[in-house]
Amino acid sequence: MRRCREPAPAAALKCRGRRGFTIIEALTVIAIIALIVGLLAPALSSARGASRAQQCQLNLKQMACAAQSYAATYDAFPVAIRYDNADGVFTRIAWDWVTTMDGHVRSAGALWGFTNNPDEVQQCPEFDGAATYAGDPHTGYNYNTTYIGGECTFPQIGWQGLRPGLRIDQCRRGDRCAMFGDGGWKGGANKFMRAPLDSEHQGLSTIYAGGQAFRHRHATNIAFIDGHIGASRQVHQGKLATDALLQQIMDFPRNGFLSDDDAFYDPR
Repeated sequence: MRRCREPAPAAALKCRGRRGFTIIEALTVIAIIALIVGLLAPALSSARGASRAQQCQLNLKQMACAAQSYAATYDAFPVAIRYDNADGVFTRIAWDWVTTMDGHVRSAGALWGFTNNPDEVQQCPEFDGAATYAGDPHTGYNYNTTYIGGECTFPQIGWQGLRPGLRIDQCRRGDRCAMFGDGGWKGGANKFMRAPLDSEHQGLSTIYAGGQAFRHRHATNIAFIDGHIGASRQVHQGKLATDALLQQIMDFPRNGFLSDDDAFYDPR
């Protein structure tokens, strides 16, 4: 007498109906995920770059406002750099930091007391290289020393050797004259913005080491005297350019000037 086989439990039938992914299906899913990641990565990178550029502009805005507040208090814009000698200790007094000649930071510079969160404001978020001078804790920005800041050249000590910047009442083109910006040359950052025709006060090598860095997706940020912020993608090599200056000093076109003449630098 034949025995009837008992029907399989419902759960067992369900299990028999399932099957795993085949290798082809798994590879297809992986390929789709990789494609999506590949499509999203440039967008995410671009968004991060835009965020850093925006933070840079906010930093420059605060720096320009700080310089204006300093000028309102002392009736002059901050000095770009001068040198002092107290009890045999030579000190470099720059617009951003006061340091000894061996790079030890003694105090913050002129803008510190007029800036909110100064420990962050003076660092460009897109620049992670070495500071202009050893010991500077933050870097990436430069200051118009040709026309606004004024400076001494070492080893001139004290105020007598200072080449002053323009008086405040001479700065009539504040909406078109750069005060601060992204500094850059072949060696990294620089803290002194130099106009391309400043050969009267500086040698050409020094001038071409004082260019602007076009580091924000091929743009450079600019804080103007009147406090507004702009950006430029027009990289200029300057009317006095030579191949050696552009390649060995400036690293053009990664770095360059805002104009071929002094139009963006002279506020008169």
